[in-house]
Amino acid sequence: MNFKRNAAVLGVVAVGAMTLAACGSDNNSASSGTTVNSAASKATCEGKESLSAAGSSAQKNAMDNFVATYIAVCKDKGKDVKIAYNPTGSGDGRTQFIAKQVDFAGSDSAIKGDQATAAKDRCAASDAWNLPLVFGPIAIAYNLDGVQGLTLNAEVLAKIFTGAITTWNDPAIAALNSGVSLPNEKITPIVRSDSSGTTDNFQQYLTAASKGAWTKGAGSDFVGGVGEGAKGSAGVSQAVAGAPGSITYVEKSFADQNKLSTAKIDSGSGGVALTGETAGKAIEGAKFKNDAVGDMTLDLNSIFATSEPGAYPIVLATYEIVCSKGYDADTAAAVKSFLTSAANEGQTGLAEQGYVTLPGTVQDKLNASIAAIAAIG
Repeated sequence: MNFKRNAAVLGVVAVGAMTLAACGSDNNSASSGTTVNSAASKATCEGKESLSAAGSSAQKNAMDNFVATYIAVCKDKGKDVKIAYNPTGSGDGRTQFIAKQVDFAGSDSAIKGDQATAAKDRCAASDAWNLPLVFGPIAIAYNLDGVQGLTLNAEVLAKIFTGAITTWNDPAIAALNSGVSLPNEKITPIVRSDSSGTTDNFQQYLTAASKGAWTKGAGSDFVGGVGEGAKGSAGVSQAVAGAPGSITYVEKSFADQNKLSTAKIDSGSGGVALTGETAGKAIEGAKFKNDAVGDMTLDLNSIFATSEPGAYPIVLATYEIVCSKGYDADTAAAVKSFLTSAANEGQTGLAEQGYVTLPGTVQDKLNASIAAIAAIG
């Protein structure tokens, strides 16, 4: 079976179904059921009618919300719009963007290196920008009968995902879970089999926070050397749901959907459960690699290596990769309009889906960067 093709088709069907529902509805509501105030929206709904995008499966649920909200806003302005987003994985999204197969890409990792150079060619000699629309906490989801509220840390996670710790009652896990009865059961790591920004962020977290226990490096492909593979965020979460003794890294929204137990993370001040508030506390300390208007690539070590009490540190930034300049006028107008809606009214309801809504300082910088996107000529 061609899983990549099926994932793309499912993504189109999901967004298409939402498009039909929104267009046929008398009340303008986003996918969360929240009413949209179209009059307050700064989206112009100008430019070409249809936009295409592909990439991160982690942001798929957020993208559904953005699309439904944008359709509702534009309907009130007397315009019909269409957004086709295929959750084929961050690596594939970047590849399609470079090849001019989509108007923008969704990615949980910033475009960089050779890909950034190739994207510059795609963008008529202008840079591609990484614009974070949603912060998505990465849950450490596990399936362990009778064990709730498990606490882990970066060092233990590094050893689990390299095969140095293989059973749930290992002394290193027991030391973090005093009073908890841990079974003498094999640990089965479940990892992403496809190129994934979630994998990249998880491995960056292990690199930054595991005190040298993770020496494998990072990147969009899993490099730990152990584990069973599954495709996409839905794939790994469903695999854990069906496999006792298993553990994975996956966006909170997918862990919630599959009713998976999630671990607390100890960064030195005790176990911290994953909530919007605890993830938001980590994000408050985030720094950008560039303070100017434009590219908004984050210095993720400022999040991953935080020792702030009460902060949950495993948080990825979901980027939209766009041309800073290089679109034709109609495409530039449509991209700016959609992203403007997503960065503002589109944020409503994201917290209920397991994401962290944009902090005000990030939102202000994002709006300025979106406004700076320009057409050729």
